[in-house]
Amino acid sequence: MKVDKETVDKLATLAKLEFENEAKDGIINDLNRVLTFIDKLNELDTEGIEPLVYMSDEVNVMREDEVRVEISQQEALKNAPEKDSDYFRVHKVIDN
Repeated sequence: MKVDKETVDKLATLAKLEFENEAKDGIINDLNRVLTFIDKLNELDTEGIEPLVYMSDEVNVMREDEVRVEISQQEALKNAPEKDSDYFRVHKVIDN
């Protein structure tokens, strides 16, 4: 497959991009190089090779999810600009 100006124009339309003529020539060159590289990769024999799912053998260590009280309700409300007894007051954001 060869990339030409019509292909770049179609891709630009789909991606809602605009290119000047000099930029189009560079993009055509870059896309053709990418396609050449992909063709080169397709020549490799990958029969019997497992797909790579993870880059390393490391296992993510997760901690147990436990409830902890780090700050009391009164302490949290102490510096609140607006509060109503036990709750933060915020300005209305969405109108009905």
